[in-house]
Order: sequence, then structure tokens, then C-alpha cells
Amino acid sequence: MRPTNAIPLIPGADPFSHSGSGVGVLLCHGFTGSPYSMRPWAEYLAEAGLTVELPRLPGHGTTWQDMATTTTDDWYAEVERALLDLAERCDEVFVMGLSMGGALTLRLAQEYPGIVQGVVLVNPSLVVEDHRLPVIAPIRRLAARLLPTTPGLESDIALEQAGEGGYDRVPTAAAATLPKLWRTVQGGMSGLRAPVLAYRSPQDHVVGPGSLRMLAKRAVNTRLTIHLLHDSYHVATLDHDAATIFEGSLAFVRERSRSGEGADR
Repeated sequence: MRPTNAIPLIPGADPFSHSGSGVGVLLCHGFTGSPYSMRPWAEYLAEAGLTVELPRLPGHGTTWQDMATTTTDDWYAEVERALLDLAERCDEVFVMGLSMGGALTLRLAQEYPGIVQGVVLVNPSLVVEDHRLPVIAPIRRLAARLLPTTPGLESDIALEQAGEGGYDRVPTAAAATLPKLWRTVQGGMSGLRAPVLAYRSPQDHVVGPGSLRMLAKRAVNTRLTIHLLHDSYHVATLDHDAATIFEGSLAFVRERSRSGEGADR
């Protein structure tokens, strides 16, 4: 087992947990990010009375060297554990993700259709943007020795003086495992049954429009709703449109909660 507490956390990168109603929400942050980027969202849903879990993905919120020892399998295992724990405590569960966290949440919905009642995505990363990655993936350990990191695009936020608590370097070894996650999610799209609410920033400098195009094309057995965020960049959960996301996600849960516990009290 990895010594998860051996390396100090970036300030604000702590996971968040709140016990509320029988309706649970699992939030997943993005690649090289941390719970910092999702904390206001988590707190908003908690204040509305929901049970909320926001885990920290292995290797995130510490150092890029720590992240270099992890893979998409490790990150998925963490959110899977959190989902199953929520399912034990809650009558209904919804999943929500930012960027690469969106890919993780969709995989959860594909793998656990009997648990996940709905999905909310914010600028999800679902397809290859850097075409070097599929080439590097089979030789990722060698590639990582030759080029341990590449520059990251941390804090892609329109709001001035805002940060996301992530890394400014991308560890090659970890990034090279992303194509495997994307392929898995793309391959499972026809099995997606949970309704999806997606938010997309046209001015996103990290994820292009290809991800939502793929989702719209392949998610043929569910209902997909897309809203544009014209005043925000990639990390929209900390940007000008954050309130729109928070309020919209809560309304989404309340509209689809079978038990009624997600409704206003």
C-alpha cells in the first residue's frame, strides 16, 4: 500500500466528506489537480443537505514526483472505492467530475448502472488531445526516464488571481496512462444509461470540443444535456460560472432523486 500520508499536501488539497441525507454525491477532480478545485462545489452540495464525498486521487495534491508513481488504474480504484462506500450509506448516488475526473465518473456510471443515478460533467477530458501520448504509452517508463515531465497548464481560469491547487508540471509516466482510460470510457458509451448533464467552456485552453462531440455521438442510450459556460475557462468550478454549475447540479439531483430526499426541505 502506498504511504499516502508520507508527503505533505498542497494547501487546500485535503479530501472532503460530509454526512447528510440519503442522497449521495461523489465528486472527482481532474488530472494534476486536487480537491481544491472542487471544494466550493462540494461545500455547496453539503450545505443543501446532501451526503458528499470528494476524495483526493493518489499522487495528486502532493508533488509531481509522487504522481509519477501512479496510473489511471490507481485513480479509478480510489473513486470506485468511494462510490461503493457511498452506496452502502445512501439510497441514491450521483457522480460529478471535472476534466479527467469526468472520464472517471463516466466509467463509474458505465460499470455501476444500478448505483449511479446521474452524471454531471464540467469540461470533461474524454479523447486524446496530445497525439504524442498514444505513442509514448507502450514505452512510458523509458519515455519518463528521457523526459520526466512536460510543462503543465495549471489554473486555466478567467477569474483573476484564482488558482486551482494543482501542478505546473505533468509527469510523463502518469500522463502516458491516460489513453487507456479514454479508450475504456469510449468503448463503454453504448452501455451508459444514467442521464448526463454536461457543462462546456468554449474558451477552454486544456480540453478541446472533441470530448463532448464524442460523448454526443456515442452516448446513444441516455439523455445528454449540454450547457455552455461563456465566462469561464477550463477550471470552471472556480471561475465566473461556478454558481451556474453548482445550482444546476443541485437541480439535476433534485429532479432525478427517486426518494425525494434531494428536494428542498
